[in-house]
Amino acid sequence: MDLNAQFGWTGTVGDVVLGRTRAEGGTRSVSYRIGGGTTLPFLDTTRTTPSPLVAFECCDNPRFWSPIVRDYCGDLANDPAQWAKTAETVYGADLVRLNLTSTKERNFSDVGAVKKTVESVLSATSLPIIIEGSNEPKIDSEVFLACGEAGQGERLLLGTAEASRYRSIAAAALAYDHSVIAQSPIDINLAKQLNILLREIGVPRDHIVIDPYTGALGYGFEYSFSAMERIRFSALKGDVDLAMPMICAPADSLTIKEVRDAQGDARHEMAVQWEVSTSIAAAVAGAEIICVRHPRSVAVLKQAFAGLKNSVPSRSAEVR
Repeated sequence: MDLNAQFGWTGTVGDVVLGRTRAEGGTRSVSYRIGGGTTLPFLDTTRTTPSPLVAFECCDNPRFWSPIVRDYCGDLANDPAQWAKTAETVYGADLVRLNLTSTKERNFSDVGAVKKTVESVLSATSLPIIIEGSNEPKIDSEVFLACGEAGQGERLLLGTAEASRYRSIAAAALAYDHSVIAQSPIDINLAKQLNILLREIGVPRDHIVIDPYTGALGYGFEYSFSAMERIRFSALKGDVDLAMPMICAPADSLTIKEVRDAQGDARHEMAVQWEVSTSIAAAVAGAEIICVRHPRSVAVLKQAFAGLKNSVPSRSAEVR
């Protein structure tokens, strides 16, 4: 059955490029072109749509990080550059997402230290980088300009922009040619509105990645799944204001009761199972990038995505 014809899907999800290789003017070992889908994830019978990318999340101040991850990673969590390198060489991540948790400290002012951290991470890993700020516009205005400058030429992905605070991130993205994560609170109309706002101040469509916001499976994710599906359906029906790739970060999975109450090694097993289950659901709903925090989740997810992709029948094998 041709789903595109049945549902009138004639649109295509737009492309966004993350990272630049040396040949492209950067220093990354790989660059990714995400998007380009013309149907629902894992239903591409031509197998031309790549599997979702898996980003490993680390931070520059572990005081604000999950105790489960701190326990698993040990001293590594105190060195963001080495942590990012390990994400590439040991965990097998496709991207690194650096959360600047140091900016959440009370009376934060050391923008120079943040810039040095970003530079050290860029030197330690050759993967494309996603950077997450403080979510405070007054702080992010300086922080993202510093990060943008540190990553000039590397095509970073900066986040997150929201309807109430998007200008500071957009300014850094425009100044240094980076892309932006546009996050809205599980609402297709708000997602579209934010994309329009970003475009009105000059951010190109191919520099925007949608984050519909993600809770944990069983703890609100069902709303996220519905919003993501509607965003993807709208894009496939030709709505260019929603035809951007999506990113999801199910970090809430590490804070839910079932994970908190588990003991010993079972706690890590429970954390991985919950994070992976939420991530797979997000990928099925349309996410091109999945961000995880537990190191063991990376390999499990990549294997799961490969299995889902390979399970799609070819056109000649379709049951009619």
